[in-house]
Amino acid sequence: MAPLSPRVVVKVDLKKRPWQQTQPLHNRWHPEIPSVAEVKTGELFRVEMVDWTGGAVKEDGSAGDIKSIDLSTVHYLSGPIKVVDEDGVAARPGDLLAVEICNLGPLPGDEWGFTASFDRENGGGFLTDHFPCATKAIWYFEGIYAYSPQIPGVRFPGLTHPGIIGTAPSKELLRIWNERERQLEEKGVESLTLCEVVHQRPLASLPTTKGCLLGNIEERTSEWERIAKEAARTIPGRENGGNCDIKNLSSGSKIYLPVFVEGANLSTGDMHFSQGDGEISFCGAIEMSGFLELKCEIIRNGMQEYLTPMGPTTLHVNPIFEIGPVEPRFSEWLVFEGISVDESGRQHYLDATVAYKRAVLNAIDYLFKFGYSKEQVYLLLSCCPCEGRISGIVDSPNAVATLAIPTAIFDQDIRPKTRKVPTGARIVKKPDVMKSTYDGKLPITKNSSSSS
Repeated sequence: MAPLSPRVVVKVDLKKRPWQQTQPLHNRWHPEIPSVAEVKTGELFRVEMVDWTGGAVKEDGSAGDIKSIDLSTVHYLSGPIKVVDEDGVAARPGDLLAVEICNLGPLPGDEWGFTASFDRENGGGFLTDHFPCATKAIWYFEGIYAYSPQIPGVRFPGLTHPGIIGTAPSKELLRIWNERERQLEEKGVESLTLCEVVHQRPLASLPTTKGCLLGNIEERTSEWERIAKEAARTIPGRENGGNCDIKNLSSGSKIYLPVFVEGANLSTGDMHFSQGDGEISFCGAIEMSGFLELKCEIIRNGMQEYLTPMGPTTLHVNPIFEIGPVEPRFSEWLVFEGISVDESGRQHYLDATVAYKRAVLNAIDYLFKFGYSKEQVYLLLSCCPCEGRISGIVDSPNAVATLAIPTAIFDQDIRPKTRKVPTGARIVKKPDVMKSTYDGKLPITKNSSSSS
């Protein structure tokens, strides 16, 4: 007997805004957001998703939508989906939910995506002190390949994956999240030396009623107001999975998610056609609408058996990810190194974040020599299939981080070599990413030894 087609449990209409969908979407984590669908273990089902901004970013020639975007509204997720076993018994707190990605991709007729960096004072990004302006590049898909008119001379296969997949938190886990993230915000940047080098703000995105979408909970009721003030933002990854942004989590992968509420209440969204390790520009993968075809299994009491708490409670656990067999194959890479020394020359102690920032900056300045603007390279490294690694974390005082870029994605040889510039050669202006002005007054970090 031929296998059945997947049952569509969440369907989206891209002509409608997120709050207009037949099955309401949500953009917060909370145990009381009701499920919109129910699936049984072993059942193949399909979930459709809008892009993470819900259509706020347009396929046009301006970065104005990036500059002015309301980040209180993101990410828009499809779900929650209640999971029960073949006897109709729901997943229970303490179980593990094994979610297999059987198929995925862009929604038919919407085969494009975008990569962007936010304005420094509205979201920022990993290198926002170097690149404070909002920028945007549009990508088009040709089967498994992506290309951008704003970053010419580059074409690569995508490894499509969901940026966000997770289960609902329990009330106690939600309390833990809000308490620790509020403490981080209240102590401020003065308590964290890393904030002197990494300038993305805010330190944490705390619960807010602004921009809040809570699925089937009626807006502006007393119940909605209470939940909106508690519900966690979807920005970071946490114990429930969430915004893990694992670029290899594609077809054939499995995610083993802890269950904190009855039914698990699985949600997903933030589909990516491709992403570089770290998603450095923040809006940094090739963001798109899309679909997932999934199967679930319930491992009873799996949290106690397989997950070791790393914290003061049994809720301080993390999911396990099993990467599938599908990935682009590259044989030649150019690898850039970074160490725990910042742009001012100051030594940091085994700081892998500073080291990775240096590796990325080294790669950007290098590729700038091959005719790309630095903004083009910043967005490219955020979304192409490059590999980030912590290569050393014990040799005091320097952590060593590396960034490996596949050379085959370029239409020119980017390896170091002796180059001769013909006499009288004419410089041809190339296309560039869309860019808005930066109207703030925060200082821009510059490499004093750089040629530009």
